[in-house]
Amino acid sequence: MKATPIILLIGATVLADQATKTVALLLLSPGEILSVVPGFNVTLGFNEGASFGMMSGAMAGRPLLMAALTGGLALMFAIMAFRAESLRERTGLALIVGGALGNIIDRLRQGAVTDFLDLYWRNWHWPTFNGADIAITLGALLVFTVWLRPSKSKEPAF
Repeated sequence: MKATPIILLIGATVLADQATKTVALLLLSPGEILSVVPGFNVTLGFNEGASFGMMSGAMAGRPLLMAALTGGLALMFAIMAFRAESLRERTGLALIVGGALGNIIDRLRQGAVTDFLDLYWRNWHWPTFNGADIAITLGALLVFTVWLRPSKSKEPAF
């Protein structure tokens, strides 16, 4: 049955995300920067917007709205995961759902998503992110590799 692996992957993604965020919350103070290697820091921050801080001004103080919007998308992707034929597509969609649920938990618990991973080059910094963001990005890449691949069907594409 293909539902069990999907549910397990979603659960493992949520657990890994929440575990790493818990460690970050326990060990770091907001704004504190720990240099790991050149190009990578660990620094605690909170995001009230969508991915990479987009819409943070519009969504500031509205964690329930963001949680509801994200929940609607997660439900849509979960349905797609259970209907997907390809293992790669099911895996990608499950990672997206798990990451979305991890970020929803943060919004409901503390009103914002915990971010702590900071990639940079000289003075340029990528927006701080977390394990859920990694899962969502990897999941999207897997899904796109399936969707961009030409169909083997002999029926004309419409």
